[in-house]
Amino acid sequence: MWYLYGFVLLAGVANAVQAGQNGALAKSFGGSLSAGLVVAAGTATCVLLVGLASGKLTLPTTAQVLEAPWWAWFGGVLGGGIVVAQLMVARQIGAAPFLGMLVTAGVVASIMLDHFGWVGFERHPATLWRIVGGLLMIGGVALVASS
Repeated sequence: MWYLYGFVLLAGVANAVQAGQNGALAKSFGGSLSAGLVVAAGTATCVLLVGLASGKLTLPTTAQVLEAPWWAWFGGVLGGGIVVAQLMVARQIGAAPFLGMLVTAGVVASIMLDHFGWVGFERHPATLWRIVGGLLMIGGVALVASS
């Protein structure tokens, strides 16, 4: 199971690199949103190919579609918002502040999601150490963004 942590680390590196790639594409196209459509097509192609290669790509049944909570359908919209932020903001503020703020905001929000058990997460209390960790991340990203 340790390899899963390695996969997450690689995804974090890819997230930083992707912001630059997406920004360069937007600059080349002369428009951020048209580049976003290319990114979305690349994302869909990647998921399709991995799904086909792994044999894990299945279509949901009608019952599964109806069973999904209403808020679960907006994950793609949130993912699109992240891509739009990469396209429109990352180049202007730099990779380190952009990704630092993105990750830190995600961790702070995740502490709350875990604590209250929102959007399908199991409840994990916001302990003192989790809160201190979130505050340290806020301080760290403030240092990265200010220099």
